[in-house]
Amino acid sequence: MTKTLMIVALSLAAAPVWATGEHSGSHADPANAELDRTIEFNAGDMWFDPQALRIAPGNTVKFVVTNTGRVKHEFVIGNTQAQKEHRLMMQKNQGRGHGSDGHSHGGGMPSVTVAPGETATLLWTAPEDVDALEYACNIPGHYEAGMHGTIKLQG
Repeated sequence: MTKTLMIVALSLAAAPVWATGEHSGSHADPANAELDRTIEFNAGDMWFDPQALRIAPGNTVKFVVTNTGRVKHEFVIGNTQAQKEHRLMMQKNQGRGHGSDGHSHGGGMPSVTVAPGETATLLWTAPEDVDALEYACNIPGHYEAGMHGTIKLQG
């Protein structure tokens, strides 16, 4: 029993390291995070509201994303290059990929996929080593129609 508890404890301690990707932010466990802010998002038919954010580096944010549209959307946070690569993968696979929600997000980009009428949450800690990131829906045609925005990382 002690050995099992030790393995679980070590696994949980290492989890934030596994969750970080090229964006240098993290997806933390909502039950253990100290939230600095909650941001409510609406994902409609080819738009996000809000369209731009300012978040202090190091802050932990809970995104509550509600899909008010008629089609599935995703909410992915990453740098411009990672978003572009993900978008190309989605186009190549006609919106299908390899993850449990239909596709994977390279580089460990934090993300949620939200069905019409549903709400999903994403817990994220803003990195301290970049000035700006992008959030986007990379389902084919959605980004091009305007489903993206900027996160300025400023104190």
